[in-house]
Amino acid sequence: QVQLVESGGGLVQAGGSLRLSCAASGRTFSSYAMGWFRQARGKEREFVAVISRSGGTTYYANSVKGRFTISRDNAKDRVYLQMNSLKPEDTAVYYCSQQKYYSGLYSRVADFGSWGQGTQVTVSS
Repeated sequence: QVQLVESGGGLVQAGGSLRLSCAASGRTFSSYAMGWFRQARGKEREFVAVISRSGGTTYYANSVKGRFTISRDNAKDRVYLQMNSLKPEDTAVYYCSQQKYYSGLYSRVADFGSWGQGTQVTVSS
């Protein structure tokens, strides 16, 4: 099982940027796709982005497409989320997670396991 630790969250004004980082240890990092999810207060956890094992394929939620970029560094066992043009509706706790399955790319919460503790992102208007 992989252990995940997110960092990089904070308070930012609308239109600003943040870069989240997720450090992994344990289960072979490069063997599985990685995803970012977020959960706003009172709402269900939702998909943000996913990246393939090699980093060559990415998918994004429509709400963040064109503003967020997911990337990974398999040599450092890290996955990143660059967030630009942030909006107040991006406010949430952001989590990284490792996909359960070896192949394919998924976006459902149930298809991911080994969640980190999350990092808070707050965007002020």
